[in-house]
Amino acid sequence: MSYIDEVLDGLVKKNPGQKEFHQAAGVVLKSLAPVIDRHPEYRKAGLLERLTEPERVVMFRVPWVDDAGTVRVNRGYRVQFNSALGPYKGGLRFHPTVNLGIIKFLGFEQTFKNSLTTLPIGGAKGGSDFDPKGKSDREVMVFCQSFMNELYKYVGPDVDVPAGDVGVGAREIGFLYGQYKRITGRNEQGVLTGKGLSYGGSLARTEATGYGLLYFTKELLHAAGKELKGKTVVISGSGNVAIYAAEKARQLGAKVVSMSDSDGFIYDPAGVDLSAVKQIKEGRRGRIREYLSSRPDAKYTEGHGGWSIPCDIALPCATQNELNGDDAKKLIQNGCFAVCEGANMPCTPEAIRAFQSAGVLYAPGKASNAGGVATSALEMVQNSMRLSWSFDEVDAKLKKIMVGIYHHIASAAKEYGRENDLVAGANIAGFHKVADAMMAQGIV
Repeated sequence: MSYIDEVLDGLVKKNPGQKEFHQAAGVVLKSLAPVIDRHPEYRKAGLLERLTEPERVVMFRVPWVDDAGTVRVNRGYRVQFNSALGPYKGGLRFHPTVNLGIIKFLGFEQTFKNSLTTLPIGGAKGGSDFDPKGKSDREVMVFCQSFMNELYKYVGPDVDVPAGDVGVGAREIGFLYGQYKRITGRNEQGVLTGKGLSYGGSLARTEATGYGLLYFTKELLHAAGKELKGKTVVISGSGNVAIYAAEKARQLGAKVVSMSDSDGFIYDPAGVDLSAVKQIKEGRRGRIREYLSSRPDAKYTEGHGGWSIPCDIALPCATQNELNGDDAKKLIQNGCFAVCEGANMPCTPEAIRAFQSAGVLYAPGKASNAGGVATSALEMVQNSMRLSWSFDEVDAKLKKIMVGIYHHIASAAKEYGRENDLVAGANIAGFHKVADAMMAQGIV
C-alpha cells in the first residue's frame, strides 16, 4: 500500500460516515502522488497526516426561541483546519444538510483555495443545520445572536475571520457582527467579512465570487484559443454566486439561459432576465418558479435536470455533488466544452472523469471560485488600514488574482507532467505553499 493510500485508509477509519470529507481528501491526496515522490521529506514529517487533521474542531448547541414562543435547538460548528499561512479564514453555512463531515470537507478545501489566492490566510469553515429559509428577520436575528454567543470565543481579526456562505448573507453577517461587538465591547471590524458598507464592508465583495468565476473562465478559454463572447451558458443556483456569475457573463457578451434553486430550474432561450431573478431572490427571497410570472415564454421544470439544456459552458454554482456522471454525459453530448465550478465540489468524481476523458475544459472550485475569499481578504486589509477602496480598485485586484490563479495552476500541472489537468494543478499549487510553511514551522 502506498503512503497516500495508507493516509486515506486511516482517514476513513478515524472519520466514519464523513463521505464528503473522504471524497475531498481522496481527490486532493491522489493528485499529490508525484509531489510526494519528489519530496520524500514530506512523508518523514507526517505532512499528509497533519494536513488532513484539523487543528481544532468546535461543536456546540445553539438554542433559540421562534416566533411562536417554542424553544428550538440547532447544532453549530467551526472547524479551524490549517493556520500555516495566516489567520483561519472561511465562511459560515446555514443549511439543514450541514453536518461535521461537510464542514470538514469545506475547511479542508478552503485551505488550498486560500493558498491559491497568494494572500496570508489559513483555512477554516463553520455553520449550522439551521435553515434561514422561511424564517422571520427576528428569528434569524435571535439564532445568529445565540450562535455568536459561543463562536466569539474562537474568532478574532488575527485568529479566525469567518464570512458568509450558503444561507449566510448580509443580513446574517450584520446580526453576527452586532452580537460579537455587544459581547466583547470591541469594534473589531476585521473579525467578519462580507459586512455592510456602512460598517466596514468592501465594495465588490457581494459580486466577487461570481465575477471572479467569470474572470477565471475567460482566461481559461483564452488560453485554449476560445472566447466567452457569444457563447451560451447554463448556471445552477440562483444565490449570490449564481446571480453575479450571470451578471458578469452577460457583461462579457455571453448569454445565460438557465438558473435554478432547490425546487427546480428555469430555461429562457432568449436569455435569463437577471433583474427579475434579483427581484425574486434578493428582493423577497422567493422561489425561482416565480420567474414565469414576468417571463411567460420561459419554462420551469421541477427537480434536478438543468444540465440537459444545450450549452457551450456550464457553471455549477449551487452545492456539492450537484452534477453527476449522467449529467456530465448529457452536457458533453450537447456540445458543452467548458465547465468551471462556482460552488464547492459541485461535480462528482464520475462527472470530473467524464469531462476530462472527453477533453472538456474543466476547472475545480478551489481555483475558479476563489474570488470570494480573495476579496474577503482584501476586506480584511481595508479594515486593518482603516480605509475603503473604490469598486474599480477592488475589482481590478480581484481580476488580477483570478488570472494569476489560472496561470499558477496551469504551470504546476505542466511541471508535474499533468498538463491540462487543472484539478491536479490546483491541488499541487495550493499544497506547495502550505507544505513549505508547515515544514518551516516544525511539528505543530
